[in-house]
Amino acid sequence: MSSRTTWQKRIADLTERSWPVADIRARLQNLQQNGFGTEDSDWQAMQANREDVLDRVQLRAEEYEYMTHSCAKGSALALMQAFGLGNWTMIRAMSPFPGFGMTGGICGGVTGSLVALGLFIGSDDPEDYEGTGRTMTAAREFIARFKEELGTISCPELQEDVIFGRYMDPRASQENFAAFQKAQGYEKCALPPGVGARLAAEVMLASGGPQ
Repeated sequence: MSSRTTWQKRIADLTERSWPVADIRARLQNLQQNGFGTEDSDWQAMQANREDVLDRVQLRAEEYEYMTHSCAKGSALALMQAFGLGNWTMIRAMSPFPGFGMTGGICGGVTGSLVALGLFIGSDDPEDYEGTGRTMTAAREFIARFKEELGTISCPELQEDVIFGRYMDPRASQENFAAFQKAQGYEKCALPPGVGARLAAEVMLASGGPQ
C-alpha cells in the first residue's frame, strides 16, 4: 500500500508538470481516426515489459484526463489504447461518468477502468455466466486494490481526503467551478485515473491474457 505522502508528492508533480499538449492531442486524434490497436507486438511482449506498460498506462491516463477534463475518459482511453480494446463511441459514452454526473458518486477513474476490464475479460455471449463471473471477480479485486491505495472510490471523499482537503463540487455552481479551476483541479484530479488505470492494467496482465 502506498503512503499518503507518496500520493501527495504525485499531486505536487501533476501541478508542476509541463503537459505536452500538442503530443497528447495528436495521440487522441490518431485514436479517434484509426482506432485502438495494441501498442505492444504480443501478449508475451507486454508481460516481458510489464513495468514499462504499467508506467505508460498511468502516465497516459493522467494526460488524457488533463486533456479531456474527464477522469473516466482518461482511465478508459489509456487502457483501451494499451490493450487494443473497444472503439471511440465507448469514449463518448464515458462523458457522464465522472462522479456519476458529478453528483457525488463513484470516481470516474474507477468507472472508466471497470469498463476497460469488462472489455478485456468479459464475453460477447450474453449467456456466458462464467465469463460474467470472471469479470465480477476481476472488478472486486480492482476495487479492493483501489480502496487500499487511495482509501475510497467516492469522488467527494477522494477530493476531501486525498486531493484538495475539501469537496470542491465543481458542477454545483459557477463559483465552485471557478474555485476548482483556480485550485488546478484538472491537474490534481489526474491522480485517481492514473492510479485506477495502473491497477486495472495489473489485473489484466495477471489474468492470463484476453478472453
